[in-house]
Amino acid sequence: MEAIFKDLTTTVYGNPHSQSDSSSATSDIVREARRQVLDYCNASQKDYKCIFTSGATAALKLIGENFPWSCKSTFMYTMENHNSVLGLREYALNQGAAAFAVDINEAVDQGGASRSSLTSFKVIQHPVQIRNEAKVLEGELTGDAYNLFAFPSECNFSGMRFGLDLVNNVKQNAEKILEGSPYSKGHWMVLIDAAKGFAAQPPDLSLYPADFVVISFYKLFGYPTGLGALIIRNDAAKLLKKTYFSGGTVAASIADIDFVRRREAVEEQFEDGTISFLSIASIRHGFKIFNTLTTSAMCWHTMSLTKFLKRKLLALRHENGESVCTLYGNCPLKVSRHDCGSIVSFNLKRPDGSWFGHREVEKLASLYGIQLRTGCFCNPGACAKYLGLSHSDLLSNLEAGHVCWDDNDVINGKPTGAVRVSFGYMSTYEDAKKFIDFIRSSFISMPSEFEKRYLLRSKSIPCPTEGFEDRLSSSACHLKSITIYPIKSCAGFIVNSWPLSDTGLQYDREWLLKSLTGEILTQKKVPEMFLIKTFINLNQQILSVESPHCKRKLQIKLDSNSYLPGKEEFYLQSQRYEVQCYENEINQWFSDAVGQPCTLVRCCQSEYCFSLNKNRSMGMCRDVNSKVNFANEAQFLLISEESVSDLNNRLCSKTQKLSCGAPPNVNPMRFRPNLVISGGEPYAEDGWRNLRIGNTYFSSLGGCNRCQMINFYQQTGQVKKTNEPLATLASYRRIKGKILFGILLRYDPGNKARLDTNSWLKVGDEVHPNSE
Repeated sequence: MEAIFKDLTTTVYGNPHSQSDSSSATSDIVREARRQVLDYCNASQKDYKCIFTSGATAALKLIGENFPWSCKSTFMYTMENHNSVLGLREYALNQGAAAFAVDINEAVDQGGASRSSLTSFKVIQHPVQIRNEAKVLEGELTGDAYNLFAFPSECNFSGMRFGLDLVNNVKQNAEKILEGSPYSKGHWMVLIDAAKGFAAQPPDLSLYPADFVVISFYKLFGYPTGLGALIIRNDAAKLLKKTYFSGGTVAASIADIDFVRRREAVEEQFEDGTISFLSIASIRHGFKIFNTLTTSAMCWHTMSLTKFLKRKLLALRHENGESVCTLYGNCPLKVSRHDCGSIVSFNLKRPDGSWFGHREVEKLASLYGIQLRTGCFCNPGACAKYLGLSHSDLLSNLEAGHVCWDDNDVINGKPTGAVRVSFGYMSTYEDAKKFIDFIRSSFISMPSEFEKRYLLRSKSIPCPTEGFEDRLSSSACHLKSITIYPIKSCAGFIVNSWPLSDTGLQYDREWLLKSLTGEILTQKKVPEMFLIKTFINLNQQILSVESPHCKRKLQIKLDSNSYLPGKEEFYLQSQRYEVQCYENEINQWFSDAVGQPCTLVRCCQSEYCFSLNKNRSMGMCRDVNSKVNFANEAQFLLISEESVSDLNNRLCSKTQKLSCGAPPNVNPMRFRPNLVISGGEPYAEDGWRNLRIGNTYFSSLGGCNRCQMINFYQQTGQVKKTNEPLATLASYRRIKGKILFGILLRYDPGNKARLDTNSWLKVGDEVHPNSE
């Protein structure tokens, strides 16, 4: 990166579609970059050309758009392919071609070594897909059609490397490999997706003359992003039928008649518009590093790290002897450097055999400074294959609301994705050891006393509310503070007493901010919201708002006449809200406060919609049995001062042990509670089923699942973030993937003493819990 910055700040690069000195110099650099890419694959410049694209995906799209598909063509691809390769299927099927997936099973002889002959692998064909069957039946599958076979040099899910002898075998012996299938006839061309495998072990095209190879440079060097290349055989380039032309791809064109003459060079025919010449100039600095390290050394290094991590993960055991880790991919540990890549893909199990969710692993790893990728990695075939997910499983998961990149990591007892560790030439054994230590400390332990109590409580039968007051035990607890948060994710204000409504504390989270695209603004996305102070004067019926980014204080009347006419509705967490919007002056104030255009809305009606997610589990956090404004989960959040004090003691001990400066002191308000209580034992609230505060009755909905938001804090007028206290809480307050602290409350709907409009909570009210 230092070399790139120096280069770009001291050299003037010009558009290569010109004749100036800077343009000519840029053309020379682009020409040299093409040579470096081809050399890296041992591809002769006589037989191959390098076409720069906006990424590996764009290279694949270029092939799909221009390949000579016909109703006699076949598109064959391995199950272990990226979505960007699967997308080629659309072009094939739309042109009447047949498409099908295959599994490649490599055979091993008695000596344990893979053979390179035709019998070294077996192709298992999945069902044939055809969209325009009539066309296929009309035409005969003859030998004059062009077919395409696509496979990755390295599976980005499992790290398994495919033998490159597939190239020659498919091109020369497709009929034998497919055992005489009618779809095997024709001229077979081969595509290698080398976006992952290119990094440490590029395909040798002098030995395995594939027709197309797609690559991505950020997977090699980390920078530049958005640059890829298509390495194409000259014979294959002649078959591509390109329709569109643009600047740079034509030698001449006439505007008012049908005339265009295209350029003859392969690269110029397919590189539409101005190429990303500054990015292309940057990759030569990456190749300089690779040339000093050599691909052989990089491959051995990453393979050593991969084998080391796999051995360590497979050796991990819980105290009951059960295995912790399930690895994916059929790469044996004792392999040559050609059999397995630089990926370790796995999932973790609890002592009882249930799965840790991959999102839980990812979230905890981030607290340790470890960046992982989780999910299916845009490789649905490999994901389903290795996780054992059937078509019905996948469709059922989709119906349950699961989509890519969400938090639904375990559904019906099965993981929906995996955890992936990827090594590069810059990775070290210290990196691998740190990861193993993280797994040991976070996922290998007997259940804590907290977890045992919580699981026992969650399995017990809820006690009836009748006779509740007779069972209330005497308590030393009292209500220490009350906080109202009028605007979701903005600062709240503390009061000595406050009225209650059917949604909780009156006016609590009754407003929120939305971006102009409709996205809900929260502190996670806009930390500056933490600096917006709020206050409601009940006598004057005014909401006052202040921000260090705004000179004047904003005052909004609760019975406002500044609403825009009409009401809007939107959905948030399966809740339908009817809201009132405000005029531009108020919206502009908040836009200045948060540094981006936004609008303020006020909830006037909410209703839970079960139809949005029919398969929501009974263990959901969202309270659907009572009215809730814009709160994430429930009407009230209660925090105990004693529990916070215990947490601070643990933080102090941890800081002293690590000798890392002054311990952080966490204030109860860090957790954004509505109610803070004082008295009793730390975490006694975990066992409460219902309680009375003053004359008001509540039911406990269980623990509050904490997130990164509690790591934000304010210092000298700025919002800062650390890993604490979430990292410490994760070490002793984690249950089934959730980090619990504090409890969620709602009014007890079954109690005779129902809430009326004159009910108030007051600081000093006694707290009487019931934990039966």
